[in-house]
Amino acid sequence: MRSIKQAGMVLGLLMLAQAAWGEGSQVAVRAGQLVDVQQGTLQKDQVILISDGRITQVGPAASVSIPEGAKIIDLSTKTVLPGLIDMHDHITGDHRFHGYGGLAISVPREALYGVTNSRITLNAGFTTIRNVGASGYTDVALRDAINDGEIVGPRMRVSGPALGITGGHCDNNLLPREYDVTAEGVANGPWAVRAKVREVIKYGADLIKFCATGGVLSKGDSVGGQQYTLEEMTALVDEAHMHGRKVAAHAHGAQGIKTAILAGVDSVEHSSLIDDEGIKLAKERGTYLVMDIYNDTFILEHGAEVGMLQESLDKERAIGQLQRDNFRKAHAAGVKMAFGSDGAVYPHGDNGKQFAYMVEYGMTPMQAIQAATVAAADLLGWKEDVGAIAPGFYADIIAVDSNPLDDVSVLENVSFVMKGGNVYKD
Repeated sequence: MRSIKQAGMVLGLLMLAQAAWGEGSQVAVRAGQLVDVQQGTLQKDQVILISDGRITQVGPAASVSIPEGAKIIDLSTKTVLPGLIDMHDHITGDHRFHGYGGLAISVPREALYGVTNSRITLNAGFTTIRNVGASGYTDVALRDAINDGEIVGPRMRVSGPALGITGGHCDNNLLPREYDVTAEGVANGPWAVRAKVREVIKYGADLIKFCATGGVLSKGDSVGGQQYTLEEMTALVDEAHMHGRKVAAHAHGAQGIKTAILAGVDSVEHSSLIDDEGIKLAKERGTYLVMDIYNDTFILEHGAEVGMLQESLDKERAIGQLQRDNFRKAHAAGVKMAFGSDGAVYPHGDNGKQFAYMVEYGMTPMQAIQAATVAAADLLGWKEDVGAIAPGFYADIIAVDSNPLDDVSVLENVSFVMKGGNVYKD
């Protein structure tokens, strides 16, 4: 009983603290060092002024006047950055249930996992995510609950169910015919695909996710095999763009990647087997690549423990290192790249582990951070609101104990999190 009362007191104090820093109040953050992702520089001894959840002024402590009565947050021993953005997450998924184990997870249970995972993700320093695939519109419900202040979590743009062909990566191939199971995003043919786009938008999707090739964690398909024709992909993208929605294409195989780019997608997820022609196409057309190069490590080390199929482990062994090598090639070629980690394949909250791999495979620490801030915000369509510490932006601010430009792995241990002027971790 005592532990329950103590937990309630802690929660109450946290809510009071959040209210104190929230709407209607002025806040001043003193930053020992500040990563300016827009200019690609590190600024020392800065002050950030915040009012009504947005940043009003940023500058050297010697030149910024702190308003009388403002709440002061002292991060003078920390390095401060904009809140991070993960562009490929499955926030309502759970890393413990893969393969046949996932069949036991109901839609209501998935929604409840999302409540827990949203707080974990926010506390890891990711103040914004793009969710690309969820059952039963659980991500739509989670987004709305967060926006209404009912639960704690990051800002979200969500896709609802991912679209795919019958028997493809975005279908459910685990059960025999007598169960007659078809995933809710399945649609075949240009007009059926258009109708499905309209359907997911009707029920709250901010973007469209579809499967252009097979995948690693699905049963019975080739990881690189194309799924959907150019005609189908073009119809899907045209319909989505007509309704003001961006399109993310899951694609591992080289031909499926190129077809998706030619169809006009805004981003290609995974991009494991992209070839030189695909890299050239992506650069020419300004298509973002979102390459999840950390989770290969988790899959190969822990996949069997969490129920991943042997087929899936074999697929990952075949493409994991190739994906990392192609990440290096695409970055060197100057292709636009945004941070995306495929949360739920690995435990939520470990999103930041990807930064070290991005640096190992060719990026500077600043470039890796920019991929998770200004670049991600541009792909998200929120480049005037998130992804930077600058006047007019949401006060989404994190801090770490040392300089991530010296050692980017410090982003795995974020010590301070503010979202919209509210402090959630200190």
